[in-house]
Amino acid sequence: MVIAIINQYEKGIRYFLGRYETVLEPGLCLNIPFIHKIDRLDMRTITIKIPRLECLTKDNVSIKITAAVYYKIVDIQKAVLEVANVDYTVMQYAQTAMRDAVGKWELDKLLSERDTIGKTIEKIVDTETANWGVDIQSIKIQDIEIPEDMKRSMAREAEGERIRRSLLILAEGELEAAKNYANAAKTLKTSSGAMHLKTLQALTTSISMEDAPTHIYLVPKNLLRALGALGSTSLKIKK
Repeated sequence: MVIAIINQYEKGIRYFLGRYETVLEPGLCLNIPFIHKIDRLDMRTITIKIPRLECLTKDNVSIKITAAVYYKIVDIQKAVLEVANVDYTVMQYAQTAMRDAVGKWELDKLLSERDTIGKTIEKIVDTETANWGVDIQSIKIQDIEIPEDMKRSMAREAEGERIRRSLLILAEGELEAAKNYANAAKTLKTSSGAMHLKTLQALTTSISMEDAPTHIYLVPKNLLRALGALGSTSLKIKK
C-alpha cells in the first residue's frame, strides 16, 4: 500500500486499472501500486493571459487585443475526463469567442465599453465551458492596440473637439458680458446722476495712469446752463 496526500487546495481522481473510480478529497488516501493511479487538479482560481490577438471590428479596423481569463474548476470529474488540457482549451475557446464578439462592435464603442464586451465574451465562454466542469469568473480586456494612422486621426479629432469647446465657452462668456453691458447701460440711462459718476470714474482712472500732474475743475451744471444761455444771447445781439 502507498499513502498519497491531497493538498487542501486540490482534489484528485483515482483510477482503478485505468477506469475512473472516485474523487479524492484533501487529506490522506491509500493506493495500491500498479492498480491505482491518481490525477490532481488545482481547485483555486486560475488566471490565463490571452496573448496579443488580432481582430477586425465591425467598421473594418484591424486591432490587437490582450486579455485575461479568470476561471475555476468546479467539477473535477468533467475537467479531467472531458477535456485533455483545461488551460489550453479555455484559452483557445476564449480567443475564438473574442474574435466573434469584437466583429460585432465598432471601434468607438469597443474603446469606451471594454467592461461590456468583456462580460459578453464571458457569457459566451462560460456557457460552453460549463460542460467541462469549469466556471468562468471573469474576462478582462487589458489592452487594445490600434493602427498608428488611426491614432493620429483620433488625436486630431480630439484636438478639434477641445478647440470647439474652448470657442463655445469663449462665445458664451462674450454673450454674458454683452448682456451685462446692456443692463448697465439701461441702469445708467434711468438713474439720475449715474452717467456723471461714470464719467468721473473714467477720468480718475485715466489720470491715475499718467505721470504728469493734472488738475480738474468741477463747474456746477446750473452755471454751465446759464453760460450757455448767455452765449446764445450774445450771438443774437451780434447779428
